[in-house]
Amino acid sequence: MLSLMIVDDSNIIRRKIERCHDSDKFTVVASASNGTQALQLYKETRPQVVTMDLTMPEMDGIACIQQLMAIDSGLRILVISALSDKATGIEALKKGARGFLCKPFTDEQLLEALTELTED
Repeated sequence: MLSLMIVDDSNIIRRKIERCHDSDKFTVVASASNGTQALQLYKETRPQVVTMDLTMPEMDGIACIQQLMAIDSGLRILVISALSDKATGIEALKKGARGFLCKPFTDEQLLEALTELTED
């Protein structure tokens, strides 16, 4: 069972990810609406997997990924973003994210992306 933290400024997306994760594989330990909150919750809960939005108030996903990776370079981060802008996604991957999923996504796509992320 892997612990999962959801980081997204959209309540709807956070709920969707919470609902969709495969309860046999993942347990949601934290849910944050921005990068600052995510860092705080990460230190408290130490999840093994993080889903990360890129466009958020206070601290964006890129900055948050950078700081999370500085704490734990083995952390598995799946970027989930509506940005059609691939450059930002590539930037996130360079900073240490291990996967990218475009919004909108289906439950199947999310599960597949999370499974791929945790198989290595």
